[in-house]
Amino acid sequence: MELLFPLLLVALLVPMFLGVRRQKREAEKVATMRDSLKIGDTVTTTSGLFGTVVDIDDATVDLEIAEDVVTTWRRDAILEVRTEEAATTEEAAEPAAATAVDAEPVAALAEPAVTAAERDAEAAQAPAKETAAETRLTKD
Repeated sequence: MELLFPLLLVALLVPMFLGVRRQKREAEKVATMRDSLKIGDTVTTTSGLFGTVVDIDDATVDLEIAEDVVTTWRRDAILEVRTEEAATTEEAAEPAAATAVDAEPVAALAEPAVTAAERDAEAAQAPAKETAAETRLTKD
C-alpha cells in the first residue's frame, strides 16, 4: 500500500513529461519554418488562405493572394510552406470542382422552358376542371 502512491505519481508524470517534450519539439519545428521563410515561398495561413510571400519583415509577412493583391499577415499566422507538388495537385483539383458547380446552372438553363402558349393552355384548362367539380357538387 505504501508503494501505490509513488507508482501512481510516476504513472501520471511520465506521460505528461513526454507530451510536453513532444510539444516543445513541434513548436521549435514551426518556429524554424517561420524563420526560414523567403520571398517566393507559397504558404498557407492558419485561416486557410494560400499566398506567395512577396515581402518579409521581423514580425510580418506580405502575401500576394491574387494578381496585384497583397495582404499583410503576422508571421505567427503562417501555418505551413507548401511544396510545389502539393500546390499543383490542389490547383488541378480546383478547376474541376468549379466546373462541376458551374455546370449545374447551365444544365438547368438547357431544359426546355414552358412557352407562353403552353402556359395559357394550362391556365385555360384549370378553370374548366374547377367548374366541372363544382357542377358535380351541385348535382349531389
